[in-house]
Amino acid sequence: MIARDMKQATLTEPKNIRFSDEQVPDSLGTMDVLIHVRRIGICGSDIHAYNGKHPFTPLPVVQGHEYSGEVVAVGSQVTTVKVGDRVTGRPQQVCGTCGPCKAGRYNVCANLKVEGFQAPGVAQDYFVLPEDRTYVIPGTVSFDEIALLEPAAVAAHATSMVHNIGEKTVVVAGAGPIGNLIAQFAKIRGAKRVVVSDFNPFRLQLLEKLGIMDTINLSEESFQQGISRILGDEPFQVGIEAVGVEPALHNLVDHVEKGGQVLIVGVYEEHPRLNMGFVGEHELTVQGSMMYKHQDYVQAIEWLVSGDLQLAPLITQRFPFDAYNEAYQFIAENPAKTLKVLIDVN
Repeated sequence: MIARDMKQATLTEPKNIRFSDEQVPDSLGTMDVLIHVRRIGICGSDIHAYNGKHPFTPLPVVQGHEYSGEVVAVGSQVTTVKVGDRVTGRPQQVCGTCGPCKAGRYNVCANLKVEGFQAPGVAQDYFVLPEDRTYVIPGTVSFDEIALLEPAAVAAHATSMVHNIGEKTVVVAGAGPIGNLIAQFAKIRGAKRVVVSDFNPFRLQLLEKLGIMDTINLSEESFQQGISRILGDEPFQVGIEAVGVEPALHNLVDHVEKGGQVLIVGVYEEHPRLNMGFVGEHELTVQGSMMYKHQDYVQAIEWLVSGDLQLAPLITQRFPFDAYNEAYQFIAENPAKTLKVLIDVN
């Protein structure tokens, strides 16, 4: 039986999540799915929002956009989802009528709203999803792993933008959850070589446990020294910025092979400066990568189920729902031993 009331977590102002009791949705549209939320992941964008520094998040907003849950009810015309299914959802609300949407690029919809940022998120006991944004995951996959499919889809999308990846060396700036997943996806897609740089040895060691051995510890050597040590005189053709800080962007742009590609995945709290004369003279492609599309979720699920993609090792801590604020505080105070933090909702 579904309870009438549910708890909800709202970011009301920077560094303050307020808890409230709300009513569970009492009716579903014909194409809607009601899920009982189980896990919520905290990501870098959530941290920016929590600190009041996310450039596209007005407050207040209900938290949560990467999650897992169990289906407890479906609308009368839902055919692909049933009660009891383990699911996650794509948190993009799109208009379907703008130029990008008509071109199939709804991930950059002119009127895009992302749940947890510009629209209410899933930080509550129950959440309503439309069927076409719901993904059913085989029962052998844990709720923990399902909650990480959203960042995995980010990595799937970014690496899909690298053409002929098997002929290219990919360098990833940042070994956080997104950088880790991008490195995993680049390796799965057959990149010639994958290199990851970061200041955090704990995060770099996890990558090595996952079979990505070419790492640069920026607390011990410069980016250029690390690239020379690993690649020698061989250049790299693709740089993927996954941390959202200006020096990381400069490292990639300044060292990628002429005619190379630099993809921007990280979220910047401040606008970075970039030497566009250098970009022009080297004919670099500097390109943004925005979230994901349906096929990126499908690909992430496929490789998770097959065992090629490893998500469980990224989980380092978990907190109960009523300790949401404490989870953020822990992340801020313990960056050296934190990668992915989960909130146990139910």
